[in-house]
Amino acid sequence: MGARVPEESEHIPEEEAVDVEWSGNWVAERLGVELVGDGELRDLLGLALRRNPKRAHLLVSNVLGKHVPQRPSVVHGVGFELGERVRDLLGEAEARRAVVLGYAETATGLGHAVADGLGVAPYLHSTRRPVPGVAQAGGFEEAHSHATSHLLLPEDPDLLKASSEGSPLVLVDDEFSTGNTVLNTIRALHARYPRDRYVIVALVDMRSEADQGRLAGFAEDEHPAGITQRVGDTGGHARESGLQGRAVGGGETVPAAVGDTGRPVEGPRSVPARVTLDWPAGVPDGGRHGFTPAHRAALEAALPGMAARVADALGDARRVLVLGFEELMYAPLRLGTALEDATTADVRYSTTTRSPVLAVDDPGYAIRSRLVFPAHDDPADGPGDRYAYNVAGGGFDAVVAVVDSAADTPALHAPDGLLARLAGHTDRVLLAVVPSYVPPPAASSVPSSASDGALSPTSRRILSPASNASPVPHRQEAAMLPDPLRGPAFSSYAADEVGWLLQDLSDTQLEAPTEEREEAIQSGGAHYAESLPVEYQPSPRYQELFKAALDTSAARIARAVGTVTETVLAERSRSGGRSGGTPVLVSLARAGTPVGVLMRRWALHRHGLDLPHYAVSIVRGRGIDANALRWLAAHHDPADVVFVDGWTGKGAITRELAAALEEFGGFNPEIAVLADPGGCVRTYGTREDFLIPSACLNSTVSGLVSRTVLRSDLVGPHDFHGAKFYRELAGADVSGLFLDTVAARFDEVADAVDAEAKELLAADRAPTWEGWAAVERISEEYGIHDVNLVKPGVGETTRVLLRRVPWKILAKRGAGADLDHVRLLAEQRGVPVEEVDELPYTCVGLIHPKYTRGATGADGTAVTAK
Repeated sequence: MGARVPEESEHIPEEEAVDVEWSGNWVAERLGVELVGDGELRDLLGLALRRNPKRAHLLVSNVLGKHVPQRPSVVHGVGFELGERVRDLLGEAEARRAVVLGYAETATGLGHAVADGLGVAPYLHSTRRPVPGVAQAGGFEEAHSHATSHLLLPEDPDLLKASSEGSPLVLVDDEFSTGNTVLNTIRALHARYPRDRYVIVALVDMRSEADQGRLAGFAEDEHPAGITQRVGDTGGHARESGLQGRAVGGGETVPAAVGDTGRPVEGPRSVPARVTLDWPAGVPDGGRHGFTPAHRAALEAALPGMAARVADALGDARRVLVLGFEELMYAPLRLGTALEDATTADVRYSTTTRSPVLAVDDPGYAIRSRLVFPAHDDPADGPGDRYAYNVAGGGFDAVVAVVDSAADTPALHAPDGLLARLAGHTDRVLLAVVPSYVPPPAASSVPSSASDGALSPTSRRILSPASNASPVPHRQEAAMLPDPLRGPAFSSYAADEVGWLLQDLSDTQLEAPTEEREEAIQSGGAHYAESLPVEYQPSPRYQELFKAALDTSAARIARAVGTVTETVLAERSRSGGRSGGTPVLVSLARAGTPVGVLMRRWALHRHGLDLPHYAVSIVRGRGIDANALRWLAAHHDPADVVFVDGWTGKGAITRELAAALEEFGGFNPEIAVLADPGGCVRTYGTREDFLIPSACLNSTVSGLVSRTVLRSDLVGPHDFHGAKFYRELAGADVSGLFLDTVAARFDEVADAVDAEAKELLAADRAPTWEGWAAVERISEEYGIHDVNLVKPGVGETTRVLLRRVPWKILAKRGAGADLDHVRLLAEQRGVPVEEVDELPYTCVGLIHPKYTRGATGADGTAVTAK
């Protein structure tokens, strides 16, 4: 599909140096765009058309690894050679003081390869992904690009500052088209970080004479001693003679494109599988926050091992594509170069992109096919289509998709997601996830209003702990993890009821006022698991309401407890395990813990089974406690573990657990829940959305234990996640009352449980994910545009009222006593309750979107319209 590159350029081996049609002929002949310049230009570039009114034609590089799959060694070698030339140009001393800056998204990998060739310089690339808690050190605009704004987010704030001896800034892009991006960059950076010298590097120079004169004039007038251009061996320009005013395809017969254009692929050829890389700890996934020579050395040492794991997973695949992800170009590129050394397969490399390009299945056109899929990294500019070019029809019998962990989301795995698109065009799809590197939080990560004094000193310390955190003096090795915490020393539950795989943070102040905490979370200054809400103290009226609700619903809860427990016992007796089918209950703290205790009590009461029961921490966006899993695997057969939670909302934790357990062999990722109104799991007691009284309160119905905490200054790499034991609330504790009241109804519901469990075991219990679809609809209908701010179901709505800043409550019209406590809480907090029809849940809580982008909805639309 790509154009020929001459043998003497060493871009491809001799056996591939055969005559093929130039991949720019289709555009040149039909629409009047041609390349004028060096003879080698056509070997390096093809032409395509993109839907961008600012610049319709696209120069498609055959050696960059973005749109056209190419050998990884070729892609890296081209940039590496440019870096060597820059080093020769600067000399050893000046090269050691240099900083290399690449452009997102297309040149992030090229810039990194140039830094590799330079060898002694740190690397940074611009980004279009804002990172919460990381201060912006600069930015600039790229006028002709599909996405124009570039951010600079170095971890080291001094990286862009020139040293006293002078430090050249090496700017790397794939092509010079007009030179405007370079001018914008130098102007923006020189105003903040002045320096004596800039070196401009690109593969090809496509500027017109006028554009070349503009840069020369800029250098002479504003930086007479400081701009040096260094490009590859080719130069020229693209001349448009017939494109103006012609709609692409409007009067042309455009051949059909290979690959889908957004429609599901029927009959996928493969089922995606995950391969664990064991990415080296502390090494960034790329240059978004800076990449040093020390990082480079650590990565080089780890590459052979990572490639060997991928090669083992590939088996007998003979033609392999390593597919990177937008700005994540370097990590998959280097994995590809290592894979070339580790296997005899024909390995190619390219990446996905944001840029929409017309695909035409013609040998004279550079983009022969395209796959279309939704963005899967929660982009700051909202949802939209993304693309993978020249993959469909490329003859690949295996594709290794490499993404960072920020992009390993449900959208990636969805039926219309990237993995499903790839599965329709290859026999094997592997997913390799590189951990997204985020610099440790600094004081600047507190929202601006907080740094201006809106937060109290205590809240500022809690919500931005890194500024005053001292190193933890001792971290336990994995083999020395402590035994679980048990009551009465930790929690008000009896010692045999549950073992907490947590560390005790009871003496640490972690609570912050609700509104201040909400602001920090929504503005990106803090994660919800880094602090705790102030414990809600129920009024006498609310306490009476809880007791009345418990009396009313105890039999219904007992029935659901029995049904889910019998289902688990029946399923595990079939599957076996080291213990012969006896399950090990592992609750997701905290909401799952009361349910796990009740399931344990049911098994003991009805069957005489004394089931082990533990509680572990899982954090949305950060995964499950890996050390807790290691402890469990050392003491029990992972095949016996059954994860337990209270209820499902939209299924975020269900997906989080499934993704987290991909890294650990033997654990079943399915969750058993008391209530599954969201249709997210197979094992449940009921799918009705009804009041579970344990959702009405916080710690005082959960053994006096807080929700879990994950914060870098408190939880080290070999520590369990943390939590607090609120001993001082013992007088208000109703944990035992809740358990005893429900357990007292076990006998009266036994016959109903037997019938329901038998019926469920014979039924189709496949998840429907109705809840997720409903949440997406509500998010859009109410102008919020953020599913994380929509909390469906009675349990989640109660949490919103107890812990967050609620905006309004949607209640299903005609809902009765199940919502009495919700209405009371809403009344106490001044939150309107809006009755609606056709609500799949009994109620839905909407978190106030005041702090989302635009100070209203995520798209800036005022939310007061609803």
